[in-house]
Formats: sequence, C-alpha cells, structure tokens
Amino acid sequence: MFSTSSHDGVGDFSEKRPRRSRRGRWRDTDSDTVSTVTLEANTPCTEYDVAYFNSYAHLGIHEEMIKDRVRTETYRDAIMRHQSFIRGKIVVDVGCGTGILSIFCARAGAKRVYAVDASDIAVQAKAVVEVNNLSDTITVLHGRVEDVRIDEKVDVIVSEWMGYMLLYESMLGSVITARDRWLKPGGVILPSHATLYMAPITHPDRYSDSIDFWRNVYGINMSPMLQLAKQCAFEEPSVEIITGENVLTWPHVVKHVDCYTVTLQELESVTSSFHFKSMMRGPLHGFAFWFDVEFNMPGIAAINNNNQAPEDSYNSSLNGGNRKKRSSSEEKVLLSTAPEDPPTHWQQTVIYFYDPIDVEQDQIIEGSVTLTQSKENRRFMNIHLAYK
Repeated sequence: MFSTSSHDGVGDFSEKRPRRSRRGRWRDTDSDTVSTVTLEANTPCTEYDVAYFNSYAHLGIHEEMIKDRVRTETYRDAIMRHQSFIRGKIVVDVGCGTGILSIFCARAGAKRVYAVDASDIAVQAKAVVEVNNLSDTITVLHGRVEDVRIDEKVDVIVSEWMGYMLLYESMLGSVITARDRWLKPGGVILPSHATLYMAPITHPDRYSDSIDFWRNVYGINMSPMLQLAKQCAFEEPSVEIITGENVLTWPHVVKHVDCYTVTLQELESVTSSFHFKSMMRGPLHGFAFWFDVEFNMPGIAAINNNNQAPEDSYNSSLNGGNRKKRSSSEEKVLLSTAPEDPPTHWQQTVIYFYDPIDVEQDQIIEGSVTLTQSKENRRFMNIHLAYK
C-alpha cells in the first residue's frame, strides 16, 4: 500500500483506495472477497495474506514477469553462472510462481528442487513440471514457506522477491524464513544482495501532461480542475519509467540488504537521511526510487570497485562502467532497475510534489525518508518523506 498527504516539505504516503498488487494491477481486498484458510503455523496468515496470494493466481501477473526479459534472462544467466554451486545440490525456490526458476535450476543440474508457492498458481506450476518431464527433480509445494514441510536442509535458495521500491510486498521476509528454516551453513542465496536508491528528479513533461493540460482545454479555462488533478495524479507514488536525463543528482543509498544476514526486524522500518547537490538548474518535481540486486556467493560482499560502498560504486559505474556485469576474480551478475538501464516491469517508483520547486545548480537538497511496514498489513508500505 502506498498513500499520500503532502505538505510543506513533509509527505506521508499511504493509499486509501483498492490496493495495487506488485505487478501493476488493482485488486479489491474487501473482506467479502477473501476466502478463509486454516494454517498450522507460528506466524498467522491474515486475510490480507490470503488476498495477496489470491492475486498471484492471476496469469497476467506471471505473464508480465516472464515477458520482462531483463528480469528473466538475468535470473537464468545467474543460475547458469553459479551452476557449479547448484549441480547435484538441493534447491528451494521461494514463491515459485509458474516454476520457471525451478526449471532453470533443474537444467543447471540440481539434484532436487522444492518449488514453494502459496498461490493457486502452484497447481499450474505442477503441471508445467510434469509436461517438461521434471517431476523426479522438482517437487511443487502448495503453501506458505512458514507452513510447508521439507525434511532436509537445502544448499541453495533462489527467489524473485523484489517489489516496487524493492521492499513493497515484504516478500523478502519469506526468503529470510526459508533461510532460517532450511539453508545449510555456507549455503547460497540468489540473489544475495540488494540496494535501494533514491534521487531527486525533474520531469516537466509528466507534470505538463497531468496538470498543465487543464489550464486550457479546447480553448476553455478549466483551471478549477487543477487541485483535483494534482490529487489524482500525485496523491500516491507512481510506478513509471523515467530516464537518466530526469535525475538531478547522484543517487543516495536508502538501504543495502545482505540476504545472508538481514533480519525480519530490520525490515519493519528503514530510515535514511539524504544530502543531495543538484547538478543542474531546473524544477524539482519529486524523488525517484529504484534498486539493484546482485548474485554473489556467501562471504563475497556486494559488487563494488576497490571495496567502495554501494553508493560510490554506483557513481563510478555511471562514469563509463558496465553495470550489468563487472570483472573481478569471478564474474558476477547484476539486475538493475536504474533509470539509465534497460527498463523492467518494476520501472521506477516516483513520489511527486503537488507543485514543483525551482532549484539552482549546486543547490543542496536534504532530508530523510522512512519506509515502514503497515501495521494493518505488513505487505503494504508507509512512506514518510521530509525535505528542505
């Protein structure tokens, strides 16, 4: 859940409409649309969880993900690049969906793959496994990671858990649960690291299309519509594609996640202070967020150049570096949703102001952002943004 009420440089974003699933569909989560299930687990399954799982039974969501070639081919490449760690090993695929990542692992030589999904798409995943003659290798488990039973430790966890702004949906919690329940010491998690970035942006075309349009409509002054237009266009974060040309400054690292060590408590609330210096003069329309994920082995830090922090490494790579794959002792794979990289179905997440703010070159933009799991539904995200 994203939502908004913005004022005087401070914004709280928490939407009050039908909730939007990660893959860009609006879904009504009224209680009368939620079926009741009984689960034996320490972590209760709420009606919101059930609605979330039900949303992933819709084939369109999986079609959108699979057709995202950047996403799907990067996962396939990462699995094959780490084939030596998968061949002959036990793998669990958290949130397997249609089972495509499980099949990649089987083709990489996995001894056994447990494909886990709480959505009814697991029924189709089982049929996909059977028609590809992989039933002896892949076992589809229909249920939550918190509830299903695997009677052995696993060597590898693979999962495509990322939501908008990286943490929306809180699916990383399921990966953490799988890690703590089943992963052997020294086991592999793919992806292994993730970094959430933010930066101030200028986007005159978007503002003009959404707002300035109402100043003159077929020669009619419709300026009384302006305030309503701003509310409709900007009251919640927007998932859309921007380009590197829209970005006013170097990005700031909001959160770096090490999947080998991150805890559930660490994800409940994330706060980061930012300090930007505008590289150009222009209208500031809001802030954009995007993320990278990396596929590394245990004990190998996030991809960097000469032990740089993720933020410094990102900036160096923008100055001529290859952000997809970087050379080192062993080649590593990076999946990026940055504005300057090929677009993905995650696009970028933008928090727009109701009115732009003119900034000068070298002007300082500073403040803080806090991302908090909703107390009502942990899969939703509340965003508090303060800036000056």
